[in-house]
Amino acid sequence: MENNKPAEKHNNALDEIIAQRYSEVNELRAAGVNPYPNHVEKTHTCAETKELADNTEVATAGRMVQLRKMGKAAFAHIRDFSGKVQLYIAKDNLGEEPYAFFKKHLAVGDFVAVQGHMFVTQTGEKTIKVHKLDLISKAIRPMPEKFHGLQDTEVRFRKRHLDLIANEEVKDIFVKRAKIISSIRKTLDEKGYLEVETPILTPDSGGAVARPFQTYHNALKMPLRLRIALELYHKRLIVGGFDRIYEIGHMFRNEGIDTTHNPEFTMMELYQAYGDVNTMADLFEEILGNAAKAIGVEKVMFHGQEINLVPPFKRLYIPEAWKEKFGRDIHEVLDGRQFKREPLAALAKEQGISFSADDPDSKLFDELFETKLLTGYNCPVIALDYPTAVSPFSKTKPGDPELVERFEAFVCGSELGNAYTELNDPADQLQRLKDQAVAKAKAKGEDAENADILDGDYIEALESGMPPTGGMGIGIDRTIMLLTGQDSIREIIFFPTLKALEEK
Repeated sequence: MENNKPAEKHNNALDEIIAQRYSEVNELRAAGVNPYPNHVEKTHTCAETKELADNTEVATAGRMVQLRKMGKAAFAHIRDFSGKVQLYIAKDNLGEEPYAFFKKHLAVGDFVAVQGHMFVTQTGEKTIKVHKLDLISKAIRPMPEKFHGLQDTEVRFRKRHLDLIANEEVKDIFVKRAKIISSIRKTLDEKGYLEVETPILTPDSGGAVARPFQTYHNALKMPLRLRIALELYHKRLIVGGFDRIYEIGHMFRNEGIDTTHNPEFTMMELYQAYGDVNTMADLFEEILGNAAKAIGVEKVMFHGQEINLVPPFKRLYIPEAWKEKFGRDIHEVLDGRQFKREPLAALAKEQGISFSADDPDSKLFDELFETKLLTGYNCPVIALDYPTAVSPFSKTKPGDPELVERFEAFVCGSELGNAYTELNDPADQLQRLKDQAVAKAKAKGEDAENADILDGDYIEALESGMPPTGGMGIGIDRTIMLLTGQDSIREIIFFPTLKALEEK
């Protein structure tokens, strides 16, 4: 019980402040003052006022973030989206009654509109000498930490509005997010890609192996799922004659949450007819390089490492790296579209990889690749030539059916993008989807013989003919994490998914 006393005192104090301010609002209304007027006169943003010459008349507005009263005068700062500007509020300039109103009713957190003219204080700060001041929105709740910073991460993410008010650098992250996404669109638009929109609610969420969110459409009396990928719809558009398409949108995966995963996240997928994995690798470099330029960075600190974002990036060919690291040919652990369990397990054991007999072969490969081959590569690295066994939608390399034309892009071990020379042989694609469905059923302990493939309609579309195509997906959230130097996905999503608070 002792631990609850400070919290109770805090809540009681907060309740008193809220009640007092609601009472003040009622008092203002009773006096004929509207504390929430409809219209505001604003000729300049706060930042623009500081570029004006002395004695220029201005009208601006913003939230009062600092206030220092000194009897017959006061200094304050107001802030809008553009920045802050200082106000000089004096009884002689404002008038006796308006100044008395200001002293009695205005507080940090309130929104005000001011009119006045510019001058420079003795300390050299551009300031508005106010001759008219109006309350335009009364804040009922006190501002967090008196604008010295909101540090509690749980509060920051649950009450993002307070985070944005208290921590101006947070706003800058989201401004950069918008610029990065805008840059990606600009790069693709200028290269002739068409932005498209495909369904979010689908009969089947195919195109990736992930657990979907499920819902039900009452009128159609059918189950639907939130999409986990864009791939299969996009390839239908390529079949239909579109040569270059892209989509930036939200995906939904009903899986775990950690520093790099949120159930709702943003992806970009694109497809280029008559392209291949090398076309996509070149384009990835251009997209990431241009996005870095858009926010004015060439290097950034990410996971404690300095990352150079200027292309070209390191290209790591997996068979060559495998040979160099393990002293053996990667084909020793491959058997067509499958892995050879015995030599793969032996290599994993030799390399100190912990695993159980139930772990799939793909997990052993991923552990070897991520913990051994990627080690030492912190700056962007494009890894190419993956085993067919872990790439069901990619074309095999000419003359080597055990490897595919695929790349994944990594920074400090975090995956940013994935690309293929897309599989366009319908018979081969059907068999791979069947293999994938069987593997998924076995993992769940279900009947593998009756496993359904992910999307039979897609095979039908592919039978109409799809040209040689390069396709790529880029994780927008992880890219923004990199470019802004953030280690948690929650820092770059306005409202991340959080566990519900337990009721006390």
